Amino acid sequence: MDPLSDVIALLRPHAALAKPITGRGEWGVRYAAYGQPGFAIVLVGQCWLELDGVAPVRLDRGDFVLLPATPAFVLSSRPGVDAVQVEPSDTAVRHGDPEGEPDVRMLGGAFRIEPANAPLLLSLLPGMIHIRPADGSGGRLGRVIDLIMEECAADRPGRDMILERLLEVMLVECLRRHGLDDDALSAGLLAGLRDPALARALRAMHADVRAGWTVAGLAALAGMSRSAFSARFGEAVGCAPIEYLLRWRMALARHALSRGGTPLDRLAEEIGYDSASAFSTAFRRRVGRSPGAFARSCREVRAVQP
Repeated sequence: MDPLSDVIALLRPHAALAKPITGRGEWGVRYAAYGQPGFAIVLVGQCWLELDGVAPVRLDRGDFVLLPATPAFVLSSRPGVDAVQVEPSDTAVRHGDPEGEPDVRMLGGAFRIEPANAPLLLSLLPGMIHIRPADGSGGRLGRVIDLIMEECAADRPGRDMILERLLEVMLVECLRRHGLDDDALSAGLLAGLRDPALARALRAMHADVRAGWTVAGLAALAGMSRSAFSARFGEAVGCAPIEYLLRWRMALARHALSRGGTPLDRLAEEIGYDSASAFSTAFRRRVGRSPGAFARSCREVRAVQP
């Protein structure tokens, strides 16, 4: 089992949105926080991106940027220009001078992930990923974006499904690149997967979440002593081994409850609890609500979504 693939399966990126963004002259726009992952790639020219509390970042031709939670930000022709508050649009956007050939062309987009486990994505990635053409894996992402542009430009059969799959590939590529290439990787699942010994333990937990795993058993899989394994796991992943297992079980539970249709006793058995009562107690302690209340809130959210 691949734990990263497990996480992507729970996030379920979908509902692709990609649109052309152009600008000419001097311009600046401010967007409120969106909360869902957003991306952009510069096709022609350059512009500046500024997140609240972060120094402006210049985006040049071929640059790709991913904002896992899309906080409030300013996009402009240069730092310090007056920015106008604007609302997101699902159609082509033109900034600055409306006449003449644009100085900058971009493709901007967003995709949605399952809200029940959205914190999983935030725990895996920094607030912004910025990839330049000179970066080794930037070309792979660029090819994915080219395919997205092609699909958006044509109304072909199966368009929505293709876009959904391309965005999943884009997200996995960003996760993979961050996990394999970043020497300063923060504690979390990706850091754990980069360590071969810890990766064996992580894969085992994901492969059989129902098993009664112990620190001793996981340490044996990793080929380490209990104390060395616990210390290394905590440093790399950011929590104790059994704590990670419990968090993953809760992520699976939130996913199942948000989807509906699984009886509570069956769900409890599938994720390693002896009874529905034991699972309900653990879920309430971790999430702050009973499984039933959580499931109802998810149904209410789906009822008001377009």
